[in-house]
Formats: sequence, structure tokens, C-alpha cells
Amino acid sequence: MSKAFVKEAGDDEDDDTAASLPALPAGARNYITPAGYRRLREELMSLLDEERPKVVEAVSWAAKNGDRSENGDYIYGKKRLREIDRRIRFLSKRLDIAEVADPSAHHGRDQVFFGATVTYATARGEERTITIKGIDEADSLRGEVSWVSPVARALLKAREGDEVQLLTPGGMERIEIVRVRYPAPG
Repeated sequence: MSKAFVKEAGDDEDDDTAASLPALPAGARNYITPAGYRRLREELMSLLDEERPKVVEAVSWAAKNGDRSENGDYIYGKKRLREIDRRIRFLSKRLDIAEVADPSAHHGRDQVFFGATVTYATARGEERTITIKGIDEADSLRGEVSWVSPVARALLKAREGDEVQLLTPGGMERIEIVRVRYPAPG
């Protein structure tokens, strides 16, 4: 029996991709810093120019070795190829709708906009520093939050010295903006 038209798990191009996509609010733009755009573009080019051709070559070699149903190189190569193609589609879509916003344009200002590094104090006296980045580039382990996150939404458009309300799982919390910084131009 031919397996040409049998759907394998994970073949649907949107099933895993949609689950892993950080959600953009309806009608919102996909803001990203120039560095974040560069990183995503480099990843896309690397997948297209280097990784995908290597995997295609390995799958092609494995396919020539006979029975594909028990050929681990072929099976795992095809799986990896689907993962690469899924990531390529994701990156292509995100880069197409990306709106590059250079935070250095706000250098020297004390108002919070996209790309700001903000130090704020909680009511308990704890100070935290975060950088507001795009959805596709924010890394919480490095103190970066997405511009659509609750803390970023609370801080946006406020100024140094302002107190804002932040809705947390524990209830409403007042935070005070201590410092706002932007990268220097150039």
C-alpha cells in the first residue's frame, strides 16, 4: 500500500506553529528592535542556506538506502525537515509583518516607549529593571519583556517619578518608575 497520501502527525503546517506563536493583540503591530529583526533574519537565512540543504542531502542519501519505513536517518531527517520548514514559515510571516522601531530615537527622554530599559520600585521597596522588546525577541531570563505584557502595558507612556497600577495575580499593585533609559544612537 502506498503511503503517498497518508497524513503524518505534525504535517499540518499550522498545528504546532499556532501553538508556539506568541499572540499579537488583534490589530496590533509586530514591533521589533533593529537588533531583534537582524537576529530573526539571520536565523531565517541560516535555515534556508545552511541547515535545510544539509538535512535535504541527508534525507536524500537515506532514501537511496532502501526500505524507508525502518530507516532511522530517513524518518528523523523528514521530521527535522518538517520542523525546519515550520520555523521558516513562522519567521517569514513574522518578518513580513514586523515593524522595526529603533529605541535610540528616544535617547535622553524620561517617558517609557518601546525599547526602554525601565527601573521601577514596588510597594515592598524592591527594585526591578526590565527592557521592553518585541514579542519575538523578548527573553525573560535577560530581564526583557514583551511590549504586550502586563508590566510593559502599565509602564508605557508613563514618566520617571510616575506611579502606575499593575494588575498582578495577587491583585492591584502600585509601582513607581525610578529610571528610564534608551540606547545611544549610532
